[in-house]
Amino acid sequence: MQRWHNKVAVVSGASAGIGAACARALVGAGLVVVGLARRHQRIEQMRLQLPLAEQNRLHALRCDITSESQVLDAFEWTQRELGGVHVLVSNAGIMAASTELSGATNTQGIRDTIDTNIMGTVYCIREAFQSMRRRETEEGHVIIVNSVAGQQVPNLGPLLPSLNIYPASKFALRAMQEIYRQEFQRHKTRVRVSTISPGIVDTDILPEQLQGIIKQQMPMLSCKDVADAILWTIGTPSNVQVRLFDGQCLAFNTWMNSQRLL
Repeated sequence: MQRWHNKVAVVSGASAGIGAACARALVGAGLVVVGLARRHQRIEQMRLQLPLAEQNRLHALRCDITSESQVLDAFEWTQRELGGVHVLVSNAGIMAASTELSGATNTQGIRDTIDTNIMGTVYCIREAFQSMRRRETEEGHVIIVNSVAGQQVPNLGPLLPSLNIYPASKFALRAMQEIYRQEFQRHKTRVRVSTISPGIVDTDILPEQLQGIIKQQMPMLSCKDVADAILWTIGTPSNVQVRLFDGQCLAFNTWMNSQRLL
């Protein structure tokens, strides 16, 4: 991780859960972190809880990633104040609660999920990549936080709430990761892209109807487990492309090519 010391990382959805754990881990690894969230006050509170020597490495920006203009403003601030982005952790995501994909009057919940999980990812990765490619001699890394629900649709049975559009949004991220890899290579950049697809993680993204049952019946990953996997992925040599890091135990598949990958 030494080569990333004092480099700039942007983390979306950094106010809680996996995003907050990633922000803390990246700051601890010596990076300067810009945390994006609608609840940016939580990031500021987290900053004040860091060791004094690390507090100036974390910046909190209010940003709703479903708003393209807010994403543009956040990355413009990062470029102007910090010189641009080296690492992006595209983490923000939601799951529509209490609705079915075939349910009546489900439009708002479904649209919110698509706007956050897919379009918010598109906006953030686009702006991060444009910042990264300006520095042709430096490497960059995009991390997409996905889910095992993007590998196989869970069958929760008739007694638990429907996952509605959530798995479809995660399957989309899986396809997008491969398109990004191809595009980054096409432009002959040194930007890598990796997907982290954990199993069930102890966060507040789960609907309340699921939280009590799952916490009692199934082992869960901690947010720190996922952040550790992300640090490992970023820390791999620049000639190694980690395409997928997945599973309840975060088993991984690594693709390496002796030729220049990116």
